[in-house]
Amino acid sequence: MVQLPIYLDYNATSPCDPRVVEAMLPFFTRHFGNAASRDHSFGWEAAEAVQIARERIAALIGAEAREVIFTSGATEAVNLALKGVSEMYAAKGRHIITVETEHSAVLETCRHLEKMGAEVSYLPVDQNGLLALDTLESAIRADTILIAVMYANNETGVIQPVQQIAALAKRHGVLFFSDATQAVGKIPVEVLADGIDIMAFSSHKIYGPKGVGALYIRRKQPRVNISRQIDGGSHERGWRGGTLNVPGIVGFGMAAEICVENMTNDAAQMGRLRDQLERSLAGSTGASVNGESAPRLPNVSNISFQQVKGKALIAGINKQIAVSTGSACLSETPEPSHVLKAMGLADEQAYSAIRFSLGRFTTEEEIAYTIQRVQEVLRQQEVLTPNGD
Repeated sequence: MVQLPIYLDYNATSPCDPRVVEAMLPFFTRHFGNAASRDHSFGWEAAEAVQIARERIAALIGAEAREVIFTSGATEAVNLALKGVSEMYAAKGRHIITVETEHSAVLETCRHLEKMGAEVSYLPVDQNGLLALDTLESAIRADTILIAVMYANNETGVIQPVQQIAALAKRHGVLFFSDATQAVGKIPVEVLADGIDIMAFSSHKIYGPKGVGALYIRRKQPRVNISRQIDGGSHERGWRGGTLNVPGIVGFGMAAEICVENMTNDAAQMGRLRDQLERSLAGSTGASVNGESAPRLPNVSNISFQQVKGKALIAGINKQIAVSTGSACLSETPEPSHVLKAMGLADEQAYSAIRFSLGRFTTEEEIAYTIQRVQEVLRQQEVLTPNGD
């Protein structure tokens, strides 16, 4: 029997894996030292635990441990990357290129930088949510210092052509930053093979705790430097002041190690269940999968039901099933999704969209129940016939 409510909003956050919680617990009580305390065993233990976690996280993304900087989350990592590059490379130029479908952490930081004198180009995407490489290349100028393109979209799961973008950036001598918060741990992300110079990601999207994230900063070919944004100590190689969240970092490290071991199996399981969900629901009257023709994460399905508003559909199922109409960071915004609008959807289609995001703990029974319950609500709203046709 299915246990209710069912959680299908993994792109908003994920539950901590029990193995992660187990690894963290001693660092709240027995091993509670400050990792910056160098004069006694409590600090040594904490510092060693942080280093082990750093190595595990680096292994997940194919980086060196010293290239991983801990933050309070992906939003801080994004701010540190964009503001830090803008300040450090201001003598070279003030032009930044990004994409209309980026997460609000990137878009709002770019708007802040514009107020500080930077110039930002916001590039369009096609109907599948993909950035065209010729559009990107034509936007590059002599004073362009950074290209910021997310790895995979949080609302649609659409994966950008990261390696081609990186190659183009390198050819023009421009740094490439990617917000890989939704991609890391779900699909292989290899910073060297992908050509990424700076990358933000987070613990709580990969079954780790909230309140801890990371920024990858390339050390060579090219060696990247950024201006610190939080002063107050020489922590994290001088790039980010503040006492480290040791229990959170330990949990992040354990979550990363589990992803290394389980990613292939997890992706296959989520992809199979996601496809099952889409086959059943996208066959409903007027329903379509947004970004269906593009490469996508295996766990995300963004479906426009068109004849019913997404909020109305969610109201009919939210006591049994947790889903969303888009980014959790913009859930209070009454406007239609900026991602779907950028993909060319009309307001009516964008308002009718539901994001289903699956995870490691999603079961076949939960997907079967979800299909049945959504179809029941659609029939109640006279979108489906009694036979579900």
